[in-house]
Amino acid sequence: MGMITDDGTVLERFADAAEEAGDPFVYPDGRVKPGERAYLYHEVSQTYLGDPVNIPVTVINGPAAGPTVFLTAAAHGDELNGIAVVREVAHDWDHSKLNGTLVCLPVLNVPGFLAQQRYLPIYDRDLNRSFPGSRTGSGGRRIAARIFDHFIEPCDLGLDFHTSTRGRTNMLHARADMTDEDVARLARAFSTNVILDSEGPGGTLRREASEAGVPTITVEMGEAHRFQRPLIDRALNGVVSVLAEYGLSEESTVHWPGWRTVISEDSEKTWLRADVGGIVDMEHDRGALVYEGDRVCTISNPFKTNTETVEAPFTGILVGVLENPVVYPGNPLCHLVELDADTLRAVERQQQYDPTRESFL
Repeated sequence: MGMITDDGTVLERFADAAEEAGDPFVYPDGRVKPGERAYLYHEVSQTYLGDPVNIPVTVINGPAAGPTVFLTAAAHGDELNGIAVVREVAHDWDHSKLNGTLVCLPVLNVPGFLAQQRYLPIYDRDLNRSFPGSRTGSGGRRIAARIFDHFIEPCDLGLDFHTSTRGRTNMLHARADMTDEDVARLARAFSTNVILDSEGPGGTLRREASEAGVPTITVEMGEAHRFQRPLIDRALNGVVSVLAEYGLSEESTVHWPGWRTVISEDSEKTWLRADVGGIVDMEHDRGALVYEGDRVCTISNPFKTNTETVEAPFTGILVGVLENPVVYPGNPLCHLVELDADTLRAVERQQQYDPTRESFL
């Protein structure tokens, strides 16, 4: 396996360092030299009994110099798809020709992951509203500070993987501040069809890292509490594309997804919400193309004697849809983003070329 250090870190040499090797990656308990891989548990908090709360971290320092990229998942403890992505990149890929360093953190919110819930248990805080954190603040902010200071801020760019919350599912898409040129480059390199343009709420990892000089995007994919292989595979393709764009992988190429829409204005997107309570029959899956006036779903009472039809107010893509088919008035049903005429034609051409593809995940 490799050498085990005094703090329990496993160091493994996986490649001979090239002449133009970069610098070691340094963290509080040690360093990972070029051509080395480290498996470690890093303490971010303690339990009531004083036992450490550790997050798993894998650092792969390639044999040649290049950027340092972080990949994070499960800032919300029940969002699992990103865990599969980060683990596969860290442990299943061949990094013998990697130019640069990968910092892989598959489970940021370990307490939430163990409880299989979104937020930090006991603290009842959203870890993804706690960055960059504080060494003297609340429990959640202290956890965020140790993650941010030790493994986020030393990087050059980052990908933060999420899913929708319980009861809803998202197509694969990116969220990024497209007014920041460095962030926009990263979002385009990830090669997703849809980019939602916003700086993000305060305290989110992508916003705080970007403002600290580490361009970061959020990748949304699927639903909580499960692995969804088609989405995981598409996200892995996005990682390959990013590594190619920034020169970490010279053997890979940047991927063009076939069409892309960047949604910047509130008028270009909307949440369709229930006006009545009842049972929902959703007629389209995430990623589906719907036209203005199309029936998206119906809501009815248990006897189906009173049914309300929900129609698309404009032509676009369903980025997110309801999975739990019961609603109160005001509950979200689906997230619709508008397509301009040129993008609509590209989507229609792609569907015509591949008629078996009903949606874009």
